[in-house]
Amino acid sequence: MAKGQYLSAYQQGIVKRFYEHRDTVLWQRLAELVSEIYLAESEKAAAKLWASAGDTLRKVGVEQKVIDAIVTERRVADLAGVVNALSARPPRSPGRSAKPSDDDTFGG
Repeated sequence: MAKGQYLSAYQQGIVKRFYEHRDTVLWQRLAELVSEIYLAESEKAAAKLWASAGDTLRKVGVEQKVIDAIVTERRVADLAGVVNALSARPPRSPGRSAKPSDDDTFGG
């Protein structure tokens, strides 16, 4: 933000709620990507969706080697498996950092 600018209390609340629910938003995005990849009609569209899936997996905290295996081999079933695992994981508490810890990463 530029010097001299500030967020109103209302805007601060919006930003706070965004980060409180970030895990849920990312999980929903991954679930949508599974469907979109499965229904992609062209290779170009599929490639773009897979790139987006890789970025989203990274934001969720999945290990890079797992992301590489899923995205490079284009394993939709494994991507769906990660989505299922994320849906079973308890959400982070509001005071917790958005940075994933060792227990938050999904490994092979």
